[in-house]
Amino acid sequence: MRETTFTELRNQASRFFDLVEGGEVVRVLRNGRAIAEIHPVAASLPSWKRRKATPLSIGGATISRLILDGRDR
Repeated sequence: MRETTFTELRNQASRFFDLVEGGEVVRVLRNGRAIAEIHPVAASLPSWKRRKATPLSIGGATISRLILDGRDR
């Protein structure tokens, strides 16, 4: 974990946010006391990727099977 003073963070914010973007945590000190920690944000998945995919079916037959059977006709 990197530590920096509030003044140094203010003057070199771009450098510290580059570190955070690279996965590091930066602790900010004011008058020698920790006042904040800057953490990278976890990448989130879209809601449609969080659910398990289930095959579509109509009347017990999967859509893909119906399509393939329809091509044979």
